Amino acid sequence: MHYVTVEGLSKSFGEKPLFENISFHIEEGDKIALVALNGTGKSTLLKILTGTEHGDEGKVWIHKDVTVVMLEQSSRHQPGETVLENIFDHDHPILNAIKDYEALTDEDGPEPDALALSAAIEKMDALNAWHFDAKVKQILGKLNIHHLDQPVDKLSGGQQKRVALAKVLIDIGFEHKHTLLILDEPTNHLDVSMIEWLEHYLDQENVTLLLVTHDRYFLDSVCNEIMEIDNNELYIYKGNYENYLEKKAAREESDRSSTEKARNLYRKELEWMRKQPKARTTKSKSRQDAFYDVKEKAAKRLEQQQLELNVKMTRLGGKILELKKVYKAYGDLQILRGFDYTFKKGERVGVVGKNGVGKSTFLHMLLGSEQPDSGKINVGDTVVFGNYSQQGLVIKEDMRVIEFVKNIAENFPWQTEQKFQPHNSCNSSSSRPKNNTPTYPN
Repeated sequence: MHYVTVEGLSKSFGEKPLFENISFHIEEGDKIALVALNGTGKSTLLKILTGTEHGDEGKVWIHKDVTVVMLEQSSRHQPGETVLENIFDHDHPILNAIKDYEALTDEDGPEPDALALSAAIEKMDALNAWHFDAKVKQILGKLNIHHLDQPVDKLSGGQQKRVALAKVLIDIGFEHKHTLLILDEPTNHLDVSMIEWLEHYLDQENVTLLLVTHDRYFLDSVCNEIMEIDNNELYIYKGNYENYLEKKAAREESDRSSTEKARNLYRKELEWMRKQPKARTTKSKSRQDAFYDVKEKAAKRLEQQQLELNVKMTRLGGKILELKKVYKAYGDLQILRGFDYTFKKGERVGVVGKNGVGKSTFLHMLLGSEQPDSGKINVGDTVVFGNYSQQGLVIKEDMRVIEFVKNIAENFPWQTEQKFQPHNSCNSSSSRPKNNTPTYPN
């Protein structure tokens, strides 16, 4: 069955084009990975397919029987909404029955009323909802989602992302038969066992999938086609990631050869164009027009350039950050118990742990946005924090990019006109490394 057709689609933000005149098709059963450098239009293209954005030109056709379901990078929920309410927010009889049953049987909830539980079980029987309930329990269990009465806005960023993923996976089981599932960075905030389960689940469910991911191993395991946005154009490669690397390298070599030929022709045509205007009037108008096409091809820059933003320098003192007898807990969850540590100048420290154990809370305490229950956190007088949180950067609408960068950076190197460079360590194996280190396509 034909799901999606995109023809001649273009989209720009201001003077910057993201993609121009791109076309592609999605058929039932396709599992497609969309790859590109950050900021080149991946998420925008996904939003156009869901109808939340519109292209500047071109057509997007989606079959009337196809339902588009999308997992976005940032989760959405209503203030005060519980995990249970967020996941089961569709008004569907089976979903409502499962919601009522799960609320009564939540292991962390109060003892259920016998009559209410009996009524819930009868409704589950009448709708034959036990099969779906088993699938719901599997999804929630594998994604380590418990305590369904918790407010979503009280969860960590990683927990919220897993709730959003669970909601999407449950939704596609109750939507129309034909569903296009769009996942934008689904493996963010998942540990390795969850990622491996998700790979198997997507394969077993036989869904039609459009995926954005930086995890090469997840891509290789799940997808059978790769689409790449590069220099405003779309390139399509059938097969796995290894095949994509080979075909991409051949394409880039062909592009380099074509550009060199264009430069040689440009030099010759430029000499002709520089002749006296009177001489050109007798020449072919088509040759003059062709000159500008050659000029555009010859002007392509294949090399990388580096731009440096040099701003005011400050000196970091000897005292960085000291934690003395720090305690922190959330209810029964003990995050820190009498923790002592002194950060040293030049140190690079990684904070690791399972989802929900308090990593983000620990960072918030270092930044001063969260207070410890007891103990002291002393910050050096010359220390300035640069923080990139799970929620992204908070930017004033009227602030220019250069002003925002200067507020944080002392010397900020920035690569311009970068070509998409796959990670050199990638090989043809699709198995995940034993050290659980993710490998990024770009």
